[in-house]
Amino acid sequence: MPILSDRMSQLGTEAAFQVLARANALQRQGHDIVNLCIGQPDFQTPAHIVEAGRKALADGHHGYTLANGILPLREAVSADLYRRHGVEISPERVLIVPGGKVTMFFAMMMFGQPGVEIIHPNPGFPIYESAIRFSGATPVSMPLHESKGFSFSADEVLALITPRTRLLILNSPANPTGGVVPKSELDRLVAGLARHPHVAVMSDEIYGEMLYEGTHTSLTTYPELADRLILLDGWSKTYAMTGWRLGYSVWPAEWAAQAERLAINSHSCVNASAQYAGIAALTGPREPVERMVAAFAERRRYIIPALNQLPGVTCVMPGGAFYAFPNVTGTGIDSRTLQSRLLEEGGVASLSGTSFGSFGEGYLRLSYAASMPVLAEAVGRIGAFLAKG
Repeated sequence: MPILSDRMSQLGTEAAFQVLARANALQRQGHDIVNLCIGQPDFQTPAHIVEAGRKALADGHHGYTLANGILPLREAVSADLYRRHGVEISPERVLIVPGGKVTMFFAMMMFGQPGVEIIHPNPGFPIYESAIRFSGATPVSMPLHESKGFSFSADEVLALITPRTRLLILNSPANPTGGVVPKSELDRLVAGLARHPHVAVMSDEIYGEMLYEGTHTSLTTYPELADRLILLDGWSKTYAMTGWRLGYSVWPAEWAAQAERLAINSHSCVNASAQYAGIAALTGPREPVERMVAAFAERRRYIIPALNQLPGVTCVMPGGAFYAFPNVTGTGIDSRTLQSRLLEEGGVASLSGTSFGSFGEGYLRLSYAASMPVLAEAVGRIGAFLAKG
């Protein structure tokens, strides 16, 4: 039998899809399952965006595009970044990619190799650590603290940097915690990074327009990082376009050609119709986005206090995204066991905090990208399960 590369054993997965598969299997067997495990808006893509994609197909946009994306879309990304953050980004630095994970992989492939270290959030999106290990690099966990609203200490992060560090990954607002890093902490971190010019930064800002208080601080607004910052963003969350597989990254001018070369070697280009839909999303009306975020805010106001009423559960208020990350240590059940029992016995699909790193032990992730009746049913079922002891 052919022998696979050793590095395949280093490749992790995203537990949400495994739990979803089990939940679907239980439903096929006749079980009633409330699903809060998938990080996907429960809204349809706005109609004007869908129409733009349909029109692109009808107009004959069926072929390859430039590897870095059609120019009108890259120009629209640049204009949107200026609208949101007041930063001027050349379209030549923008790379259109099929979803956010591609940017993660490209960054790891560019900087990861045996003997180097990459710092990542913990608990954090699991593909960070998976891709780091796959690259051959050593993952170094950056703790996120519940006491800080699942932010980090800049001094603690800076202390993790060594001569072997090549990349630092940041994510705010964050998956799985909903944590938002205060601007004051980012200021201290950026100032400290001046002492470590050998470290690149990848800022995952895919939830940047899902903030409930204040305004989002993008790392693109720090000019001192311009020559070593990779921005990860896209359409999936903000515009309810998860299935369109459309994202983008911004690279320093010196790295843009290398990132484009990776695109040519991996996926050639993003499908043309999705790119035209992306233009409509960025240039069209903002009301659909505003309505969706307002709905998430209402759900947040309900579910966090409701979770705090459950026996053995406490939950801090998330600052962004659409995730609750309750502390369940008071239940006396470890996270993985609680995830399994809630699904099998309680009919609620959730995710163990350990799916997002070792520092996730004692927590669950619940997505409140679900309707209010669904959230109320889920909380009721969790409460009934915990009451049984």
